[in-house]
Order: sequence, then C-alpha cells, then structure tokens
Amino acid sequence: MRQFFKYVLATIIGLLVFSFLMIFVLMAIGSAASSDEPVAIENNSVLKLTFDQAIVERSQENPLENFEIPFGPDPGGIGLVQVKKAIANAKLDPNIKGIYLEANMFLDAGYASLEEIRNALTDFKESKKFVVAYGEVYNEKAYYLASVADRIYLNPEGALELNGLTAQVPFLKGTFEKLDIKPEIFRVGEFKSAVEPFFLDQMSEASEQQTMSYLSAVNNHSFAGISKARKIAMPDLQRIADSLLIRRPEDALSYKLVTDLGYYDEAKDYMRQKLKIEEDKDVNFVTLTRYGKAENHLKEGDYNTRIAVIVASGEIRSGEGTDKVIGSDRIAREIREARKDKKIKAIVLRINSPGGSKLASDVMWREVMLAKKEKPVIASMSDVAASGGYYMAMGCDTIVAHPNTITGSIGIFGVLFNVQDFLKNKLGVTVDGVKTNAHADIGYPTRPLTAFERRVIQENVEEGYDDFVTKAAQGRNMSEEQLRSIASGRVWSGAEAKENGLVDVLGGLDDAIRIAAKAANLKEGGYRVRYLPEQKSFAEKLISQLTGDQEEQIMARQFGIMAPYVKQLRDVQGVQARLPFNIEYR
Repeated sequence: MRQFFKYVLATIIGLLVFSFLMIFVLMAIGSAASSDEPVAIENNSVLKLTFDQAIVERSQENPLENFEIPFGPDPGGIGLVQVKKAIANAKLDPNIKGIYLEANMFLDAGYASLEEIRNALTDFKESKKFVVAYGEVYNEKAYYLASVADRIYLNPEGALELNGLTAQVPFLKGTFEKLDIKPEIFRVGEFKSAVEPFFLDQMSEASEQQTMSYLSAVNNHSFAGISKARKIAMPDLQRIADSLLIRRPEDALSYKLVTDLGYYDEAKDYMRQKLKIEEDKDVNFVTLTRYGKAENHLKEGDYNTRIAVIVASGEIRSGEGTDKVIGSDRIAREIREARKDKKIKAIVLRINSPGGSKLASDVMWREVMLAKKEKPVIASMSDVAASGGYYMAMGCDTIVAHPNTITGSIGIFGVLFNVQDFLKNKLGVTVDGVKTNAHADIGYPTRPLTAFERRVIQENVEEGYDDFVTKAAQGRNMSEEQLRSIASGRVWSGAEAKENGLVDVLGGLDDAIRIAAKAANLKEGGYRVRYLPEQKSFAEKLISQLTGDQEEQIMARQFGIMAPYVKQLRDVQGVQARLPFNIEYR
C-alpha cells in the first residue's frame, strides 16, 4: 500500500510539473507572438550562419529560442528559404558588415542546396562586405560551401577532406536468404535499380554505369566551383584528390585551399580588424533565427500580385503527408487552390523528392496539367527530383534544375514479399484459409505467386511505365521513341538532363521565380512570393510531439536501429516510381 501511494504521489507531481511547464510554454509563445516589433540590429554586426543541422527547404520557427526551453519540436533543420532571405537582406542592411560561416564535417545537405547558398553568398560579396569561414574539420560539402569565402580558416589541428565522391548501396539479398523471405520483383527499365538490393549482392553493370555518370557530373561541378573561387586549376584539384595530397592542415594551406590556419579566436581577430573595433571588444554576431525577425530591407511587390511557390519535399505517398513526406492530397489541393486564386499569377513547383507512389505522383501531375491551362507553372528542382519527383515536374511549362540536381529515373517497379517459409521455418507459424475465387488472395505474403499472377502484375507494371513515358514525352514535346532512349529508369545529373532534353534551364529557385514572373508578364519587384503549404504553427507541432503521434518516433520505439530498414521495406510495397533507395554519396 505504501508503494502504491508512492507511485500515485509521483504521478500527481509529474502532472503538476507538466501543467506548469505547459502554462509557461504557452505564455512564452503568446509573448513571442504578440511582439510585432522587428528585432533591432546594432551597427557593425555580423550575420552568423552555423550549419549544425541538416539543410531543408523550409524550417520551423521556434518562438521559445530566447527562453532556453530544454524541449520542443524539432525545427526540422536549417531552412534554405530562410538562409537565402537572410543573406539577401544582409546585403542591403547597413548594420550588417559581414557574414561568418561555421561549417564542419557533419554538414548535412544536398549539393543543389549548397549551390543555392553559395550563389547567395557570391551575390552578397558584391556589396563589398566580407565573408569569413571557420571550421575544425571540413568535409567535401562543408568545404564546397566555405570555398566561396574571402578568408577560410582551418583549425591548425583540424582536417580538410578533398578526395572526391563515393556512393554506397546496402544489399539485402543475403538477409532475405537467411530469413527464408522471397521477394517478388517486377520492373521496367534496365537502369531501374531500386529493386536490385533485393535479389543481387552487388551493383549491376547498368546501375554502376549510371551511378558513376551522375556522381562524376556532380563532383566535376563541385570542383569547377572550387576552382573558380580559389583560383586553382581543375587538373590540379583532380591531382590533389587522386593523390590524397591534403593529409595535414599545412597541406590545405600550401595548396591554397584555405587562406589561414587558425583557431576560432584568430578568425574573430580578423573580423575585429574588418569591423575596426578594439581587441577587447567582442564581435556582435546575429544568429539566423534572430535575424529572421529583423527589419526587412528587401522590396516587396503588390500584395494582390503573387507567385506561389509550392514546396514538395520528401517521399511521395497518397494522403495528406507532412513537411517531410509529399502527400498527393495536400499538394494537389495546394496546386488547385493556387490555380483558382486570382491573386496568384504564376506557380512554381519546388520539388525535392526521390519519388514514391506512381499513383500519388499521377494525382499531382493531373493538377499541374489543369493549372498550366490558366497560368504559368514552372518546376524548380532542388537536390533531387527523380522518378515520381520527375513525374511531378514533367507537365510544367519550364523545368529548372541545378547542374548537380539528381533527376530522371523514368521507370517504375513493384515488389511483393513471400514470407511463407520464414513464418514456417523460423517461427513455426503456418497459414491456411478459404477463398471464393481463384485469385482472391493474390499479393498475400503467405503464399507464392503463380506464373499467371506474376504475368498479370508484370503487365500492370509495364502499362504503368508506358503511361509514364507517354506523359513525359507529351510534356517534353518529344516522340515516345526519343523519350524511351533516355528513360529505362536512367538517373541523370541536372547538367546531363539539360543536354538530353529532360530539363530546360540550369539554375535555382530564384531563376524559376523570375521565369514564372516573365511568363506571367509581371514586372521585377511588382509581385510577392508566397510559400505554400502553410506550415504548422510551433504550438501545433509541440502538441503533436507531446501526444507522440509522429511516425518516426513510433517506428524508432518499435524497431530501434532496424527502423530505417523497416521503413524502406514498407515504402517499396506496391507500384513505385522512385530512385534506387537508400543510396548515399559523400
């Protein structure tokens, strides 16, 4: 009985503490929301960009940042939109004298996203303000971003990686064999390698060929950017990478990849000199979040004349989706409402997706086709817009991609799993049942498919591929024969896709917006950009986290370290238009 009262008392105290914290959080949210006054930026300030989280298309505002609350929803990463806006605003802000970049070996971003930020920094430098970078360890991505800086500091005990890119693919064939699980594979296109990990133990010749092609294209574009920024010839950069010549910090300095070997305080000393302040005075840094609330120096056009940028990021599924998953219902609704909104004169579809459900992709494609009859619809490809991601883009009036965007992969596949032997041999479970018709249980994982059923499913996949090719050819104004010659599931870099006609223009989101404005006959500065869908408020995300309904959290609790693999197996069920899954390159 004493133990019972002990637990009851602990529960009551926990509820009281939770209630107190929630009241405090809501008061803090209300306090932050009620203040419409912009944050005052002192003269001689430096915008500090710390890349310690993944770079995503848009991030979540956190009104509790200044209250040091030890919990709250994950902001989802560093928002590319927010970073670019801050850099552009800092260029015009008389109180901002420079930008400080802090990037390291853990920088997590796609190369197209880094390209957008590098371009924004290059534009910022036209103001004659300084850009300084400091890192203890630069990986390839971190250095690619930092290479555009005026001064690049590397910690004297640190390291810099410049040895090219590599891609790794995990193969599960051996795992399935040990578990007595038999995958049933259906695909069209020799390059559609997403299913290879299920029945091979290494990359096929076609998969290796396409991966090497687009990986080399991305790497060459990255080296070209570094070559231009650091004034190092491309052959010299290739030799540095091939021979592993950057083995010590001193090597990075001698080969002019960095300008200084120095500690953080020495980088600050340089900034003090640029700011013309005393040695004992600290540099006034302004964080990205704080600067997002500062005075806006960017011109905003007519409120009633808008370009809608519909952000679609993540895998493609049917339903509503989330900020990290493209739900066809949600994105289709946003395109439809933008089409009907008289204030919106053009639509930019911002795509960052490896693909997913073919059906869901087609639902969104249909809305694109309806919208383009009434107003310009431009596709802007981010890090990846392949397979189902390309399906979304192919109907647009113009497709804009970065040279290092990963795109194409026009093909589909289907996967089913037969776990009959796994259940019987590993778990001792057998399954029996009845059915009213011969194939009522087709696709059930507890029995193998018949030859007839396999043929029916394969025909269905082939019809889906034909539909994909037909619509892609229509969107690109090609014959089906031309389209098929560059399809077959082949993955391309943005530069390669431009050469073969899958992409119209090489550029970023800003270029896509300008193209949309021109197509809608809008004058520069005479319109506003509105990002859609509207993001959930901080309070909504906080409640979602506290109630524990986030899919990733649930899967992590259920499957632990196996959660990513379970997610991959779940996501490839049914007919899919998606990239080779779980392929990583760095």
